Amino acid sequence: MKYSVSELSEIIKHRRTVFPKDYTDREVHRDIIERVLANGTWAPNHGMTQPWRYHVFQGAARTKLSVFLGEEYTRLTPPAKFLQRKMDNLTQRPLSSSVVVALGMARDPNGKISELEEMLAIACGVQNMHLTCAAYGLGGFWSTGAAISGDGMRAFLGLGEHDKCLGLFYMGYPSIDWPTGYRKPLDHFVHWHS
Repeated sequence: MKYSVSELSEIIKHRRTVFPKDYTDREVHRDIIERVLANGTWAPNHGMTQPWRYHVFQGAARTKLSVFLGEEYTRLTPPAKFLQRKMDNLTQRPLSSSVVVALGMARDPNGKISELEEMLAIACGVQNMHLTCAAYGLGGFWSTGAAISGDGMRAFLGLGEHDKCLGLFYMGYPSIDWPTGYRKPLDHFVHWHS
């Protein structure tokens, strides 16, 4: 065996979502961020299109992102559906994280690879990022929603007209005990055919 499957399995089982409100103010250093992002780019992607376009927000740039998210949520949300709690979460999360990564997806310029395939490549990349965070003891949180994935965010990031933002990935050192996890036994999910 080339690598330890036991260690790999433990990292996979150890991965948890940790929300930005539960991060300390300890900075995540650039070399760790780069490793997390580089591991994200090793996800499978049909046609080797490598659709990842990461936009990293640190320092004062997190405030710009926070302001944009508040304005975009307000612009997109009808007054009757506006929730102050949602607005507060959306605008506070960037300020509570050492680093926020916008998950840009660049479409295949030749149009041969479907949008779904490109989205799945981003999702696989996020799993690699999440696992790398877990190995470092970092909390990670993948956030989505209309203000994050719409045309306004695409323009804010300077993505192409056919490209998308598929969410924000927050990273930080947890201020809480590492969350426990649970999964149903495998036989709840698997049907064997012979």
